[in-house]
Amino acid sequence: MRSQIAEGVLRLDLGNKIEVFSAGTHPSYVHPLALSALGELGVDTSEHRSKGVNEFLGEDIDLVITVCDHARETCPVLPGARKTIHKGYADPVHLSSGTYAEEVMGKLRDRMRRELKELVIKELNLPTD
Repeated sequence: MRSQIAEGVLRLDLGNKIEVFSAGTHPSYVHPLALSALGELGVDTSEHRSKGVNEFLGEDIDLVITVCDHARETCPVLPGARKTIHKGYADPVHLSSGTYAEEVMGKLRDRMRRELKELVIKELNLPTD
């Protein structure tokens, strides 16, 4: 769920400068709360799908960001990755639905958007225009 949010907000903010993909260590589905939180920003999620990290083995990747501690510990080394860094976020998967769940997800989305954009700009030395 967190990697899918990261993909959505980074595509929204930096998609004209970089290619963004998300993947998980145990792909299953795109969580409805993640889709809703991204939809609130106008992110088109019609093509979002749960992908595994193995889909990206052998790809040339400038930057890999792990967003959960479990992925950091179990994620296979991507040989084509020039740099891998970790920025962990708590797992909101326990949330089901309702106003509280939507508020928590919105706060997580906004925090990730702000922090990950700053991190990617810094790590890839992108212009801040």
